[in-house]
Amino acid sequence: QFDITIIGKEPYPNYNRIMLSNILQKKMTVEDTIMNPYDWYQENNIELINNDPVEKVDKENKIVTTSKGIEVEYDICIFATGSKAFVLPIPGSNLPSVIGWRTIDDTNKMIEIAQTKKRAVVIGGGLLGLECARGLLDQGMEVTVLHLADWLMEMQLDRKAGEMLKADLEKQGMKIELQANSKEIIGGKDVEAIKLAGGRVIETDLVVMAVGIRPYTEVAKDSGLDVNRGIVVNDYMQTSDYHIYAVGECAEHDGKVYGLVAPLYEQGKVLADSFTGKETKGYKGSTTFTSLKVSGCDLYSAGQIVEDEDVHGVEIFNSVDNIYKKVYLSQGQVVGAVLYGDTDDGSRFYNMMKKHETLEDYTLVSLLHKGDED
Repeated sequence: QFDITIIGKEPYPNYNRIMLSNILQKKMTVEDTIMNPYDWYQENNIELINNDPVEKVDKENKIVTTSKGIEVEYDICIFATGSKAFVLPIPGSNLPSVIGWRTIDDTNKMIEIAQTKKRAVVIGGGLLGLECARGLLDQGMEVTVLHLADWLMEMQLDRKAGEMLKADLEKQGMKIELQANSKEIIGGKDVEAIKLAGGRVIETDLVVMAVGIRPYTEVAKDSGLDVNRGIVVNDYMQTSDYHIYAVGECAEHDGKVYGLVAPLYEQGKVLADSFTGKETKGYKGSTTFTSLKVSGCDLYSAGQIVEDEDVHGVEIFNSVDNIYKKVYLSQGQVVGAVLYGDTDDGSRFYNMMKKHETLEDYTLVSLLHKGDED
């Protein structure tokens, strides 16, 4: 139905960014992460312009202009610009071996540094930071993780699971410092050390920032679209301009910006269905889940994982096998789950959340222990 042109900033065809940690951990190559090789674009009559970011979208004349001056006319324009790594604005953050990990090139740069240097600091003990830290260990570096919060992955894990994760990672050789506030990166020509708020200095050759992402919205903003944290869209992923849509990490739907892959596929399906005339009820937001790609650390987190007046948790802890499960309940339904050590029940809890299944057929014991039929 459409003549399709895809314009991208990076010098690669479409690749799976989630798998970058597997390259760092020596489980995959760059080629393994390519989802659609160049031939695929030709076979599907899609024009690919890559290594050439868009600089301007002219809404009035419906023309997109790239940095190399290529002009592409459109009937429909879709922003899928994603996010960029947030780099802490501290002294020394512009030194060569300070990396905001986001791309294949960032990954290759870290691998290159690991060939000749031995010490690395990762700022941020969230999902991305820990996968990066594990990868740098696999590259032969000594790794210290600096995390501002009281426990690791505090957005996805409760304190108990966070403490279990820390213990397991330390057994693998990772050094972890909590409540660590990075104040300055010290170095002349390149990174030499990092200074914490208390004045302590940790020597290092590489600093990786994994402290969050920022939606890439500059071009959208310059073109006059409504932008808050992300590009504001309705249930059909349509922006404030009738002919322009946004999908993925750059889009803000109902006040939320999603940085996980599952919601992005759900948004993409709504977009494709509405464009091709298939019936769709639109996008209604997503229930998200998280798992960590670090061997020896099996964890799963989904939904709301904080107790309040309406949400209460039920948990079990098996210290012999190092298994912890906590399920969060509200008004007779599962609204969240944290699993550590045994994640087999993750999809079961996730499906109960998505379907808003009631708990009338369960006791608390049967809820936490999967039955024979599973």
